[in-house]
Amino acid sequence: MGCSRKKKGLSKIMKKFFILIFCLLAFSSNAKETTFTKELFDKAQSDGKVVIVSSWVKYCSSCASQMKVLDKAKNDFNNIEYFKFDVRNKEIADLFNIQYQTTLLIFKDNKEVYRSIGETSRDAIYKAIKSSI
Repeated sequence: MGCSRKKKGLSKIMKKFFILIFCLLAFSSNAKETTFTKELFDKAQSDGKVVIVSSWVKYCSSCASQMKVLDKAKNDFNNIEYFKFDVRNKEIADLFNIQYQTTLLIFKDNKEVYRSIGETSRDAIYKAIKSSI
């Protein structure tokens, strides 16, 4: 009987532990916040910057990979502005006609010059940015 109580006690502890881990992972922002606003987007374009917009959703691993590349690119390239948004934000998604997460747009001189869906390769993303600068 003592062994059975120990198992129940351990089971409760493990259950609480897994719930805690799940909550930490599910609700951690880990740099996936929405940074896009129409005002900031318009200002970046009027300042002559190359503007990058990417869409993501919390559970998407390719989105996380793409954002990691873009976060680094933000530091590696001058004169670019990078905005990201949750693709479930219909107002922003409709503004750019985006239907899928991991959509990447690049704008130069107030025109869309590049669009991809699902691109996570550092080389391909950097090549697109370089060709837009």
